[in-house]
Amino acid sequence: MINNSRNTAFHTLLRIDKERSYADILIDHELRDGGLTGPDRGLYTELVYGTLRRQGTLDHIIGQFSKTPPAKLERSVLLLLRLGLYQMFFLDRVPVSAAVNETVNLAKQYAPRASGFINAVLRSADRGRDTISYPDPEKEPASFIAARHSHPVWIVEKWLQQLGFTEAAELAASLSTPPPFTIRANRLKIDRDALILRLQAEGVTGMKCSYAPDGLMITSSISLSGLRSFSEGLFAVQDEASQLAALLLSPEPGDAILDLCAAPGGKATYLAELTGDRCTLVACDRNPRKLALIREVVERLGIQSITTTLMDATRPLEKLQSRYFDRILVDAPCSGLGVIHRNPEGKWWKEKTDPERLAVTQLAILSNAADRLKPGGTMVYSTCSTSLEENEQVVDKFLTGHPDFMVEPLCRVFPQLGQMETAAGFFRSWPHRDGMDGFYAARLRKRS
Repeated sequence: MINNSRNTAFHTLLRIDKERSYADILIDHELRDGGLTGPDRGLYTELVYGTLRRQGTLDHIIGQFSKTPPAKLERSVLLLLRLGLYQMFFLDRVPVSAAVNETVNLAKQYAPRASGFINAVLRSADRGRDTISYPDPEKEPASFIAARHSHPVWIVEKWLQQLGFTEAAELAASLSTPPPFTIRANRLKIDRDALILRLQAEGVTGMKCSYAPDGLMITSSISLSGLRSFSEGLFAVQDEASQLAALLLSPEPGDAILDLCAAPGGKATYLAELTGDRCTLVACDRNPRKLALIREVVERLGIQSITTTLMDATRPLEKLQSRYFDRILVDAPCSGLGVIHRNPEGKWWKEKTDPERLAVTQLAILSNAADRLKPGGTMVYSTCSTSLEENEQVVDKFLTGHPDFMVEPLCRVFPQLGQMETAAGFFRSWPHRDGMDGFYAARLRKRS
């Protein structure tokens, strides 16, 4: 079997479809242990992520040129068509002839009875690309955006309710393209300006984030995990919105801090760095493997103030016994609707009922956290979801049941983030507006 980029991409997509495996894990494994070299490595990654990001649009195109609807096609045939069409419609540097021929060659090996059909659909799509039609944006706005920008219709419907047509379309377009790659300088070891110079010496270029004081957006395509600066713990990979969510807690030296849903450790380690490693921070998760990942990050960054605890925060926090905290971060498990450009396979697995279902869990965690906050203490509730059910509605229900808590408006503490403040004083970042992940955060204070 020829281990080229297209062949490998097809098998990765097949595993994702059959096993619900995560693309980033499979891609990392292949790049580390597989046989791809040179330009094939970049093309392989582009084919997998790109096909997943554009899956809805690709299926819409298939439906225009195949007598058999996409949902009724054999999985291997559907994946081969997606792979071929992605190259034809979204990769300018791949000639159409090469995309068709290479896909048909793969079909002869893995779906030989359908190779003629695949060839016919691809060539028909190429000839008829100017005739492809989409739903009427005025009559069916959600279906139009979903087909055009490749997202489930129910997710688009939520964005339309929140943003209106123009911005919903802009958000959908943003979340079907590759996300920014952002890191955070470890201020315990280096400042951002010095990190820029150090990375330049290692062949990496970047630009300062607009809002996060320690953030750098990397602009060169190079693996950072192999750099000496990475092994020395000079930086951590973390999106700008995630950095800001941690900043909103305003940790200070000497604080007792609780991070209830800490994996993979980005916010917990940043909180410790912001105190100069002079705090007592308990990082919790209910998954032992995720706790191990946190400990790896803590060790690499050289942080001393963090301890990890195995705990299910949806239940009363009895493991903490009589401990109380000055600051608590609840970065709750959520639907991840604000980060679907990072894990594009996941958006096709989500269910319409997920936000409402997850909100029950989120409220339980927030309520349990409230019992452990000292009077006068600060708690930040955050998610990487865009839905109202998981954010504003959770906080509203929490405040109704906890009259001893109040919202601290964002502008009062962080006026520089005013562009991301909602009318109710919460933090909301949007990929299409702010160039970062879609995040929500509420800063809550417990009355003295």
